[in-house]
Amino acid sequence: MKYSTLDFAVGENQDGFIFDIGSLYLHLETIEDKRDPKGVRYPLVAVLVMVILSKLAGENEPRGIAEWVRLRKEMLIAALALNRPSVPHPSTYSRILGHALSAEEFQHVVSRFLTSQPRAGVSIEIAMDGKSLRGTIPVGQKQGVHLLAAFLPKEGIVLMQVEVDSKENEITAAPRLIKSIDLEGKIVTGDAMFAQRELSKEVVEAGGDYLWSVKANQPALREEIEAVFTIEEGKTNLKAMATDFSQAKTVDKGHGRIEQRQITVTSMLAGHSDWPNLQQVFKLDREVEELSTGKRREETVYGVTSLTREQANATRLMELIRGHWGIENGLHYRKDKTLREDECRLRTGQAAQVMAVINNLVIGLAYRQGFKSLPEARRRYNAYPLEALELILRCRN
Repeated sequence: MKYSTLDFAVGENQDGFIFDIGSLYLHLETIEDKRDPKGVRYPLVAVLVMVILSKLAGENEPRGIAEWVRLRKEMLIAALALNRPSVPHPSTYSRILGHALSAEEFQHVVSRFLTSQPRAGVSIEIAMDGKSLRGTIPVGQKQGVHLLAAFLPKEGIVLMQVEVDSKENEITAAPRLIKSIDLEGKIVTGDAMFAQRELSKEVVEAGGDYLWSVKANQPALREEIEAVFTIEEGKTNLKAMATDFSQAKTVDKGHGRIEQRQITVTSMLAGHSDWPNLQQVFKLDREVEELSTGKRREETVYGVTSLTREQANATRLMELIRGHWGIENGLHYRKDKTLREDECRLRTGQAAQVMAVINNLVIGLAYRQGFKSLPEARRRYNAYPLEALELILRCRN
């Protein structure tokens, strides 16, 4: 622990606000400020803290952020030891987020902070998926900011997020993403887009394992997998190697429907397929029945993994596949529905990318504090902003 230069006093404490050496505040202070020092009115760390606090409290756009800060001006000026009696204008936030810092460096700092916390970064499942920020698409064009993230579903932490350049796609951006994180002992999961030979090799060479779904983008591999399960189902004259197949099944009821999943796994292609490091293939059958209408829909998904049967049996593979879907509810849904990221219209420099990193941070902070509902967390921090300030200035177990 050490005393900061912050003059804000809590209760009767006149010595200043105390913060931890490993606090988010100190991590943010390490970010390079790219502005000309002569024209700086507000320290970069102070502006970032203001935006993070207001995002935690329920604001999403620069105007709302500026208004939230203005209404708490005296508290924040004291807490952040600002030399000016004013707080930033809405356009100032956009300008600073757009040009004062690197979004990539910011994401590294945020990830380093979140994974440095007690019991953080220990889960081995990494879900990889991308999303577009539709509000950033310029009029008359088809593409705006598109981001690819590596996410820990069990911890609510984005390990790294990279921008997919307009001249590339998620397939070409994925190697940059996985090279930026430690994959030793980790399992990377992804949809069929990431079922690529070179990417599979790179994951294994980095000390990790992959689990991909396989669709028409890999027709030869898909045919191999389908052929194996056609034999297993007795649809050919070839005898199935029954002892090599294993299954697991789950049944869930909720949200007005019953969903059954059955996974069948085999290692028959290990050593026979030329797919890099392939150990097992699987077939996942899903059947969903809508209770109100009785309508049913079915889906079959095929996939590959470098995990051996000893590392992951059928039940474990089912868990990993379901865990991957957690990136939709645990990250994308929260960012779009609660944090309104899809409506973001920040187009100044890297402002949209930086705000996306702040959204990642807000989700990670709330998850660390035990909030399963992000709206609930934001209502709490709007009512008690000092609690939100403590998240930034202090480390919590």
